[in-house]
Amino acid sequence: MLRADDPPPIDTPPPGPEDVSVLADRAFFRTTGAEAIEGNKIRLLIDASENYPAWLEAIRSARRTILFESYIVDNDAIGREFAKALAERARAGVRVKILVDWLGGWRGRRVWNLVAGSGAIVRMFNPPGFASPLAWLSRDHRKTLTVDGRIGFVSGLCVSRLWQGNPGRRLEPWRDTGIAVEGPAVAAIERAFAQVWDAAGQKLDESLLVDPDRIARAGDVTLRVVAGAPSVSGTYRLDLTIASVARRYLWLTDAYFVGTSAYVQALCAAARDGTDVRLLVPGASDIPMISPVSRAGYRALLEAGVRVFEWNGTMLHAKTAVADDVWARVGSTNLNLASWMGNYELDVAIEDRAFAAQLAYQYEEDLERATEIVLTRRNRVRPSERHRKEAKRAPSGSAGRAAAGAVSVGSALSAALTNRRALGPAEAGLLGKMGTLAVLVATIAALWPAVVAWPLAFGVGWLGIAWFAKAWELKRRVTPQHDADGGGGGGGEGGS
Repeated sequence: MLRADDPPPIDTPPPGPEDVSVLADRAFFRTTGAEAIEGNKIRLLIDASENYPAWLEAIRSARRTILFESYIVDNDAIGREFAKALAERARAGVRVKILVDWLGGWRGRRVWNLVAGSGAIVRMFNPPGFASPLAWLSRDHRKTLTVDGRIGFVSGLCVSRLWQGNPGRRLEPWRDTGIAVEGPAVAAIERAFAQVWDAAGQKLDESLLVDPDRIARAGDVTLRVVAGAPSVSGTYRLDLTIASVARRYLWLTDAYFVGTSAYVQALCAAARDGTDVRLLVPGASDIPMISPVSRAGYRALLEAGVRVFEWNGTMLHAKTAVADDVWARVGSTNLNLASWMGNYELDVAIEDRAFAAQLAYQYEEDLERATEIVLTRRNRVRPSERHRKEAKRAPSGSAGRAAAGAVSVGSALSAALTNRRALGPAEAGLLGKMGTLAVLVATIAALWPAVVAWPLAFGVGWLGIAWFAKAWELKRRVTPQHDADGGGGGGGEGGS
């Protein structure tokens, strides 16, 4: 009840479309911490056939700096071509910094012998160490390239022949998506590179970074560079926000979908509210343990009206989203906890109608090569009558994605123990294998206790000593100096 001295109530009209846009813009900034950057030009690049030539052309045209970051660079024909191009530019006086994840790139580490003595600096992210026995759970999963502060690339592609396919073995090129960016946003991509470079060793010389105010406008596209980092859930909160604000449609492509309960609920709520929600995932994954856990989550999505499709080719590795003809996301983040909260990831969120329309068109093209998953009359999850063409399973592209696999296995085991979500038939095989392993370990422990006790004692002792070592290191830590140009391997892993 109003008192006599109370001010009269304000009759606030409901928000119109522009107000909603302002609210969404504010939500995007608050969830990601990434400012909207205007004045950019963006180009969509599909698969290795468009991404690799564009990357190599930019590298070979470099005059001042190259900042190159990848999760995997294999020691094969395409990896060697990139290494030689980077070395050639370094010998020509270009300042070249190369950052590769240790776990993702361990098998191709010899490729960096080709840049030895060129002046390029190679740094391997998060190599194993006695003081960090579980460091493998946090990886640099970003894939970026910037040249001269002039052009930048962000994608889901690593550097490997896997992305080019092998017709002789009936392995098609991996389906993947990247973008080329020109304009002030290139500076933000450079600074995202510096973030991980600094985390991997000495700080990056700031003279390598271009002042964004000195980069001329290249177009009219507004975008955000979303730099995901361990324990920083900005991209996760962004994905939840998009699922909440999308009104007409939300079309998702993901390589290793293991959605959290909150994210699955957000997609289901959007679908029930009339939003056209679609999810495109691999039909045959390079990580077999991911597929059954992904499929176990289909039922809840399908019952809510979300449409699910499985790619018919060798491997779908893209990570994209497009919504309402105005918003899109392209980058390295998969829809699982390992990507959202465990790794360094990089995505670009684009607020541009022309680009969103282009990505939506590509999505519809991709669905032509996918099989829709439906619920049968008996409420069973099955492919639609349009049977998929069987493709040969992709070979594993990365040992580092074992982290995502571990998360998916943990999700299923936790659900089985706590009954926090309904398990599906697709998870029966996984639970059976883990149950067999648990019974086997219990049997060995009962019959031969030392066989289990000694490894357990070793592991716990290792953790204790590692924590003491880390504490000692923190006590003695000094402020790192800027890394110097010239020879040396930065972090010393992989050579230069």
